[in-house]
Amino acid sequence: MSAAPNPEFLRRAIALATQNVATGAGGPFAALIVRGGAIVAEAVNTVTAGHDPTAHAEVNAIRAACKALGTFTLAGCELYASCQPCPMCLAAAYWARIGAIYYGCSAADAAHAGFDDAFLYEEFRKDQSARSLPATQLLGEEAWASFAAWIASANKIEY
Repeated sequence: MSAAPNPEFLRRAIALATQNVATGAGGPFAALIVRGGAIVAEAVNTVTAGHDPTAHAEVNAIRAACKALGTFTLAGCELYASCQPCPMCLAAAYWARIGAIYYGCSAADAAHAGFDDAFLYEEFRKDQSARSLPATQLLGEEAWASFAAWIASANKIEY
């Protein structure tokens, strides 16, 4: 169970997002990972600065928090984001096992500013064969060797 939300953490994320724009470093997004009432990591959007379309603030914060804590799970942590996480960031929060998400602007606010995720949500609702990005399975039987090795491995770390 997560602690009660702390607006000061969200204010910090909003300030970082605004600073990111003011300095020309990136988009208007920032995020914090909080555990036990303390900031574990904070990050901003570095998509354009790092030439990395996955470098959203939430993903950057998750990566930094995992590194700081020496783990790949953030169970017991909360995500404070200046804006409602996009589908990629939301999925990353689930994979990281974040306990709660608190955000400032909504997806509709982001769309009004030119950051519209509606296309992605529409694509995800479609059957794979109807999506605009073709995805075709090849070598399925050969690829299964990786999973067979995983299943048989005594050295695996389950996640």
